[in-house]
Amino acid sequence: MKTKILLGLLLAGFSSYAQNTTAQYFNLTRAGFKENNAYETTAFVEKYFRVPGNTGFNASIRRVESILKKAGFVEQKQNEFEAPLTYRIEKRAMKNKTWEPVNANIDIVGEAQPLISFKTNRNMIPINCASTPAEGVTAEVVYVEKVIPAELEKMDLKGKILFSENNPSRLLASAVKVGAVGVLGYSMPKYSQPEVHQTSIQFGSMRANSDVWTLLLSYAAKEKLKAACKKGPIKLKVNIETKIYQSEELTVVANVKGSEKADERFVFSAHVQEPGANDNASGVGTLAEMARLTAELYQAKKINPKRTLTFLWGDEIVSTRRYITEDTTRAKGILWGMSLDMVGEDTRKTGGSFLIEKMPDPSAIWTRGTDKHTEWGAGDVKEKDLFPHYFNDFIFDICKTQGKFANWTVNYNPFEGGSDHTPFLQAKIPGLLMWHFTDVFYHTDNDRIDKVSPTEMKNVGISALTAAYSLVSADENMASATVAQVKTDALTRLKTEFDLSKKAIAEGKSAADEKHIIETWSKWYIDALATINKMPVKAETTRVGSSIKVATLEIEKQTKAYLAALK
Repeated sequence: MKTKILLGLLLAGFSSYAQNTTAQYFNLTRAGFKENNAYETTAFVEKYFRVPGNTGFNASIRRVESILKKAGFVEQKQNEFEAPLTYRIEKRAMKNKTWEPVNANIDIVGEAQPLISFKTNRNMIPINCASTPAEGVTAEVVYVEKVIPAELEKMDLKGKILFSENNPSRLLASAVKVGAVGVLGYSMPKYSQPEVHQTSIQFGSMRANSDVWTLLLSYAAKEKLKAACKKGPIKLKVNIETKIYQSEELTVVANVKGSEKADERFVFSAHVQEPGANDNASGVGTLAEMARLTAELYQAKKINPKRTLTFLWGDEIVSTRRYITEDTTRAKGILWGMSLDMVGEDTRKTGGSFLIEKMPDPSAIWTRGTDKHTEWGAGDVKEKDLFPHYFNDFIFDICKTQGKFANWTVNYNPFEGGSDHTPFLQAKIPGLLMWHFTDVFYHTDNDRIDKVSPTEMKNVGISALTAAYSLVSADENMASATVAQVKTDALTRLKTEFDLSKKAIAEGKSAADEKHIIETWSKWYIDALATINKMPVKAETTRVGSSIKVATLEIEKQTKAYLAALK
């Protein structure tokens, strides 16, 4: 009994120490993060339709470079640790040419106002679409209500424009076969509420080097054109201007060198490509301000990270995966990865809330209770894919603390994938996603700067930096406090799952299956506790290991009690 009381007192002391350390980082980041900086960078980046290698992508990269240089980062000449603050721009030849839109118009012949134009809908031109002749193309449009490729290829479409309520890229092959000059299509998911937001178009792409152009329509333009077609034959005049040219792909990597274990690091990633403000100019702007603030605090000797902090801007998934895989020695030192993607949402306008997408835990397999997947869609996660680690609970706890302080809504969702956290996980590196969903303007040309909140970016930046500062310099006290936190979270989760399983059995579900869910959660958390052993920069005693053993025994005891109660 004395031993348990003493251990409890020690854990309470460690927790208090860790809380004080994290509180100091919160004070620094809350005082230093300048949301207007993040917002101004976001506004600059969102002006462009960004594809790797094109004018807008490269201008965004150079904008980040100017922020880094002004903050005190020096350009790397030989290696990334030749100075405390370094950055480099990696340049790579591209196999395929880059692309950028310039202008487009669709006019119904005989009407004064255009059906739709690039000035209001820059997503109307799919990526890789070529230009029409300078004078444009005038042709009859044929509306096909139900598309059956075999039937479509029997129709007289030579020299005409095919129009259907389908993604135009799916009709391209058939259009080429029948000699159509172009395809007009429509493709909007229900969660974007197209009947409400009638001018929205989600960006798309088409096969490069095609002789047939394709364009996307908004709900309003689609309905207007469909009504016109049903009245009788009509002609459209279509003008498209794009640029397709050889270029190089750029990636920015900045480092704040760790003072003790420089080869171990926390990596932040924000992708530059895509045309939206929230997706993902907001990630670029937020991460740029995070890097600026980190340099400022380092130079003022207010922080002294023991491990390295790395900031990366590039092509989504591609740049992050390359950073991990092209240098296996460097990859071994990546202890945590975080993707900042769609982090600036003004949720009053876009809907949804801030989310942390968890690493694969059992909720990605058994999604029930308050857990729910977003409209983005669940992945196919199996038990072999589960990734037990303290990172989930640690980051969520940091964000909840900021949420309570700033009256900021913080939620989470089970793993789904699809952003820069995925390459970390594929390399067996803990990786999380900070994002927002549902966003009714997701991937649409209505994702503009007026939908971005500087306050939201500040809350995200504060949380992300405070977590990173805490982890890269973690000591045994921080680790022991994390053990207590994860144990509490585990017991809370087990109680929740027990209640759900008890109800499921009462409704006729298999007791064996329900017990398996409890057992899987228990194992996930026990394995997550074990990973805390590697958190401290220096392991000076056996304190952390001992606290993990005690917490594990408590979880195992409670699990047995729940399993016995499930009959």
